[in-house]
Amino acid sequence: MSFVIEEEAIERLPISIDPEVMSGTPVFEGTRVPVDALLNNLSAGVSLDEFLANFRTVRREQALAVLNFSSETLKKLGLSR
Repeated sequence: MSFVIEEEAIERLPISIDPEVMSGTPVFEGTRVPVDALLNNLSAGVSLDEFLANFRTVRREQALAVLNFSSETLKKLGLSR
């Protein structure tokens, strides 16, 4: 069984990828903060509130949208096995 991520779900994510910004690394829209900075900080034990305090240009809604997308995607992957 295969799993496909819907294109519209990806388009709703508050991220941008532009070769002129951070060499095309996915960043939170309107910022220069890489999306993987959120995941790396959380995996290092930094709370979401601490991350947002350290990266003030990222809005809570943006971070939560990325985390929710990740969670939903992982759930769907589990169901497709």
